[in-house]
Amino acid sequence: MNKLLAFLFVAAIAASCSSVQVSSDFDKDKDFAAYHTYTFTAEALKLPLDDINRARILRAIETELAAKGFTKNDRPDVWIDINLTAQQKQSATATSTGPGYYGYGPGYGYGWGSGFSTTSIYVEHYVEGTLFIDMIDASKRQLVWQGRAVKILDEDVSPERREANINYAVKQIFTKYPPKIKQAK
Repeated sequence: MNKLLAFLFVAAIAASCSSVQVSSDFDKDKDFAAYHTYTFTAEALKLPLDDINRARILRAIETELAAKGFTKNDRPDVWIDINLTAQQKQSATATSTGPGYYGYGPGYGYGWGSGFSTTSIYVEHYVEGTLFIDMIDASKRQLVWQGRAVKILDEDVSPERREANINYAVKQIFTKYPPKIKQAK
């Protein structure tokens, strides 16, 4: 089951980049400038995903952390954990066709036409995947920052496109780090 969810998630990230929605949350009392080193949690390294896509996600995170000035270290300031979820969803669209509005007819002039109309309902089933990247303060063992990317799955993409889209999603998540802490006035 976990492998299926992981596959579906990678398929979601591998779909068109433009529809990735990102958000983040953080502990407003933490000094994010104090964090310079990281390592992945054991769970992140064993992410229930095939080896190729797990490596893609880890490389993308390493690239973005390096761009933020982080270095990998066995005695880190923060641990990086990764989680994937996939959720089955559906949407429905209804369209009606029929006689519509008529100008003259029986009764009192203008009104809606009589007769038959047809309503068609189109139901689309899809899977929405979410990638969570957690930053955990290593000394306090507390979550201090979490970034999320949400995407509709598309399992029919090339390996090159999948990698490009994973890189894009992770890059978008890290646009939210370090958090912008608003000062009270």
